[in-house]
Amino acid sequence: MTTTQEASSTEAGKLDGLLSKFDDAVRLLSQAPASTKPAKLPRVLDTARRVLLQAGGCAALESRAADFESAGVFAGSDWATPQYLIPTLTTYALKSADANVVVIEALSELRLLAVAKGGYAHSLISQEQAHHYLTQVMAINLWLLFNAPSEAERETQGRLANISRQLFQHLAERIGYEYVIDQLIDEIWRILKQRPIQVDSIKQMITQIALCQANPEIDLGASGHGADRLVSSLYGPTQACREDPGIDVYRARLERMDNATLQAESTGFARAMHDTGLVSPYHAVLLRYLLEEGDHLLSEALGLSSTGRDCLLCYRELVHALIRSGVYPATAQAVYGLALLLERGILYQPPVAPAMWRQLNLQLSEWAEGRLSLAYGDIASPRARLIEGVLCMLGLPLGVGQGNNPTCQSARALSMWAYNDPDYLLQMVTWAARDDEIIMHFEGQPISSNESASGVATELPIDLDPVSLIVVPHLDRIYAEMGRRCIGREGDPHRWVNPEFHGWWSGRGFSINVDVATGQLTEVDTFIRHFYASYHPYYNGNQPLIHPQPAGIAVTDSAARFIGWHAITILRASLDPSDVMRVYFYNPNNDSGQDWGDGVKVSTSGNGERFGEASLPFEQFTSRLYIYHYDPLERGELATVTDEELERVQGFLHRSWGATRLPPAELQADQGPQ
Repeated sequence: MTTTQEASSTEAGKLDGLLSKFDDAVRLLSQAPASTKPAKLPRVLDTARRVLLQAGGCAALESRAADFESAGVFAGSDWATPQYLIPTLTTYALKSADANVVVIEALSELRLLAVAKGGYAHSLISQEQAHHYLTQVMAINLWLLFNAPSEAERETQGRLANISRQLFQHLAERIGYEYVIDQLIDEIWRILKQRPIQVDSIKQMITQIALCQANPEIDLGASGHGADRLVSSLYGPTQACREDPGIDVYRARLERMDNATLQAESTGFARAMHDTGLVSPYHAVLLRYLLEEGDHLLSEALGLSSTGRDCLLCYRELVHALIRSGVYPATAQAVYGLALLLERGILYQPPVAPAMWRQLNLQLSEWAEGRLSLAYGDIASPRARLIEGVLCMLGLPLGVGQGNNPTCQSARALSMWAYNDPDYLLQMVTWAARDDEIIMHFEGQPISSNESASGVATELPIDLDPVSLIVVPHLDRIYAEMGRRCIGREGDPHRWVNPEFHGWWSGRGFSINVDVATGQLTEVDTFIRHFYASYHPYYNGNQPLIHPQPAGIAVTDSAARFIGWHAITILRASLDPSDVMRVYFYNPNNDSGQDWGDGVKVSTSGNGERFGEASLPFEQFTSRLYIYHYDPLERGELATVTDEELERVQGFLHRSWGATRLPPAELQADQGPQ
């Protein structure tokens, strides 16, 4: 039995055990008199929560819908009358921090799914009504189908956020994607414009769209515009693989092609890849075949400009070795990472090419191989997976995501190193993957990831790209240890931790607008003026930002309520196409397009953003900022920031996360005369 089969068998056994406990709890609830049912309900809901987190849990509970409803799970609640339920309210229930609310909502949806599919004849709602209700719920909560949990969800829900996602995957498979297909396509394109490294969930959605298109029983009607481009980018970007013939057939076709046909194939693949950011497995087959056909066609297949072509020709042997070792149908995204790496020209930095050769010959530790196999299976070797991850991170340094984990600091560090110091990133990967240890220094003293206590994450994250999967556990422990070494110092520990953790280019000047002891706002005017003087081109002598700088923001939800603190990277400040001064930044959250309330909506495209950047108008960004670094030797013009600008920034601040943090004097001034 393979490791994967053993894991599946173990998971199935765990689910069976939980279902047995659930059935017992439901039976006890059913037998209890009405007066004691409330005391029996918590056991049912707690067991249901654990079942919902398991693969196959939703299907198992759907088949038990009649039993748990008749036992009295919904008795005395709004869910007891499904004919009156309002689809728009499901969002609030599914986002709740109360586990019981999330579980009851999930059970209600599964109950209605059983009704809609004809498995449960309900006395209060018809099969058609249940189906219509669920299609509305799916459309309203479309983000649950493929978006990772947001910062707000992570802070308020933790693992509960996974229940909603498991539920909606099950709903989509049972009800059908055709009912929300247009919204699904729009969302996929929105995410792809951010060029994330991890695209497996997007590929799964596109596969579902392709299955909808191919299924004669599904009538998409007028929906599905824009789907063909997405589907073809994965399954048939060119004429020779248009009908998705399979890897072996396509490889045989390549051997019969003349030079002109190969040129057309190469151009077609490159166009599809750069258009979507997705790479077809057929593209990997072509690239490996072209290794024997000459570098001109290889350059065409990668879609390189003159910069990339020159880099390819200068480092020909290295590029060929990277393709042979890291580009396979199962690791096709490596093609896009390689193309963008060459376009960046970072191989011209003297340490990078030798470091890439070391990466190719790296002997992975047993722990590293085990982690990669656990996360990605054994279709491709752990070594090939890690090479794919390195290529993608160096090609798409702003595409790194933190997964569903509180590791934004580590994700930010990896992104910053890939963006600004690629050979240092490669060194980190080597230490983590080969030695199972990273040693960094804090104020001259070494910190070993093996000797450090636990990190910010309570368990090892698994939902990450290959590089993050190996390196983040080490970085997380080191970051936490640096914080522990600052205990007892006055002020925020990020003042000392960020420059030591992220790199020498992090400004040693530090500004914070929150009093650490009380949590109240402090010296806001100075904080804002200094930020404008350091970062705003109109106040810093039009000096562009040279190195990306770590910063901290107060994340708010769509109602502008405070959620938590979050690490980001300030990349640049400049005018957008509409002549609005914007701050462009990197957000390690998996989707940067967020609504932070009070009209503050983070943009990811259409306002001058490069791939992976998020942006906000300067005033709005400043209002959500709570710490930043700067070079104390480069001072801008503090005095020339106008009172009107200060008031606008403070308005956004006081109407959002600062509303409950005003010092008594300011609070009284805000409220006016009593």
